[in-house]
Amino acid sequence: MAREAQDFTAAVRTGTGKGAARQARREGNVPGIVYGDGKEPLALNINYYYLLKRLKAGRFLQTLFNLKIEGQDDVHVICRGVQRDVVKDLPTHVDFMRIHDESRINLFIHVDFVNHEASPGLKRGGTLTVVRHEVELEVLAGDIPDHITVDLTGKQIGDVIHIEDIALPAGTKPTVARNFAVANIAAPSGLVSAEAAEA
Repeated sequence: MAREAQDFTAAVRTGTGKGAARQARREGNVPGIVYGDGKEPLALNINYYYLLKRLKAGRFLQTLFNLKIEGQDDVHVICRGVQRDVVKDLPTHVDFMRIHDESRINLFIHVDFVNHEASPGLKRGGTLTVVRHEVELEVLAGDIPDHITVDLTGKQIGDVIHIEDIALPAGTKPTVARNFAVANIAAPSGLVSAEAAEA
């Protein structure tokens, strides 16, 4: 299932340069710009509290947004930078890049674990230890997966699930070259202490 782009609302900022940016901040906005895809850059105003709420939600730089500006067609964008005040650490400017469906972008994708009941290791009292709840993947902007699935069928205590063990959706690949661990089936604590006592 493809992930839906999140709506993000902004307004056109009239005027450019430091004076217009200062005026925007006085009016409770954060100045921004959207560029790319062979079109002219467009200066934006973003409501300060609206932006702060989105930033606090996390993963702002890895989220695909559907930029909504009154009087203009919606466009898919991804944030390419948030400038912050060096003292207060609050946003002072935001850069967005337009992307089209064939663009390849890096995003964090949620990992879903299924078939717990079909894992002998979990049946014996083992614990699923998730190392990464999300994995950064290079994906097509027009076909972003909502999640990737890890099948726990047949997994035993001590088994480690690496990224190369997971069937990734077509057109996606990890951004990291090494075969990193995503999860493992850990022994129950009673079993660990018994083995330690024997040793």
